[in-house]
Amino acid sequence: MSSLISRFDISEERIKKIVADTIKGADDGELFLEYSESEALMFDNGRLKTANFNTDQGFGLRVVAGEASGYAHAGDLSEAALQRAAGAVATVKAGYSGTLADAPPRTNRRLYGDENPIPSPGFEAKAKLLQEIDAWTRAEDPRVRQVTASLAASWQQVEILRADGQLVRDIRPLVRLNISVMVGEGERQETGSYGMGGRTGFGEFLVEHSWKYAAKEALRQALVNLEAIPAPAGTFDIVLSSGWPGVMLHEAVGHGLEGDFNRKKTSAFAGLLGQQVAAKGVTVVDDGTIAERRGSLTVDDEGTPTNRTVLIEDGKLVGYMQDRQNARLMGMAATGNGRRESYAHQPMPRMTNTYMTAGDHTPEEIIASVKKGIYAVSFGGGQVDITSGKFVFGCTEAYLIEDGKVTQPIKGAMLIGNGPDAMHRVTMVGNDMKLDTGIGMCGKAGQGVPVGVGQPHLRMNQMTVGGTQV
Repeated sequence: MSSLISRFDISEERIKKIVADTIKGADDGELFLEYSESEALMFDNGRLKTANFNTDQGFGLRVVAGEASGYAHAGDLSEAALQRAAGAVATVKAGYSGTLADAPPRTNRRLYGDENPIPSPGFEAKAKLLQEIDAWTRAEDPRVRQVTASLAASWQQVEILRADGQLVRDIRPLVRLNISVMVGEGERQETGSYGMGGRTGFGEFLVEHSWKYAAKEALRQALVNLEAIPAPAGTFDIVLSSGWPGVMLHEAVGHGLEGDFNRKKTSAFAGLLGQQVAAKGVTVVDDGTIAERRGSLTVDDEGTPTNRTVLIEDGKLVGYMQDRQNARLMGMAATGNGRRESYAHQPMPRMTNTYMTAGDHTPEEIIASVKKGIYAVSFGGGQVDITSGKFVFGCTEAYLIEDGKVTQPIKGAMLIGNGPDAMHRVTMVGNDMKLDTGIGMCGKAGQGVPVGVGQPHLRMNQMTVGGTQV
């Protein structure tokens, strides 16, 4: 494959000079180059409803001076476009005298392969498989009314050129399979879903036992919800399942530990380094170094190798997730969390794979310890206010716990709380830490990036639950 920098209509030496001259006198900056391909197919209501293929390429040029940054981007890899961008972003350093920050350390590791997942299997094979998933799932139960199955893949090539001439390259594959099922009896209809993916080819996800497992899980969840009774409202002891429920941790705690919010003191965790912000036994990490995981990156979008960053250790706040700018302004080290959606966006501190580490209790012990409570197995959408830490999360699969046993499924349960407060309510941490199946997408300031979440089973005491009856 050709290098992106060679696609310009001028030499690499000329590009390096323009970039160096543009950033000179500032604190930091880079030229970010990207070429990407993406494909998505969706089979819905018995037919192939959408099929999209897209390619894109371009560059983003950034200059960072103190707290300010200038950014310009273009889809045209030409000297004229680069010179226009340089003229625009250089204005941010007018009257500023900075010292160019050291370049990120280099790395030879590779967390994923560079093979493009889009060509294999081909379009016809993918469309046929989605049709097969639809037919098989409908045949599993007469109550199935609708099946939606989708496949998505992308292949991203990036190059990051720094002012000192250092050039970093990364190739990033990504795939995802998702199945959603609607079931019904009479007037009542309920849904369930299951998805999986990662930074690899489609291979392991499209073999028959994998997609059938995904379809069965989506159907199982839908049928559970068909039997569910309205959730009670009030204050309950809560047990969260392992894996995907870590999305609550991601939203309620993770965003509050990103460097920019803490530098600007808009996070509920600002100024609390070294203090107890969660119950003892709670350790939270962000780890972008796990091979082939959805949220992993060999290097972030500033060229910094990703890390396993401990954020909360035994309940104490010990670190933040940092890009280069916020790390420098806070007198800390960059952690490899500078991420951007594409060349059209500036990097900012973002999570990779964020999870709570395992404790000592078995899931059975945790459930048996609750006399009257709620067992939340899966979450859907949620909302969080970073400054206050307040959150609301809807459960897509949940059950009552009565006398230490999981009993009736419930629907409409909303978990309501405050991130820092909720972390103090953790009283038991399971020994079964599990990452999600590779489906996470995180939004911040209008940018979306793939992420991973995870946790073991947890018990949280006296959490507020909004339901459909008291």
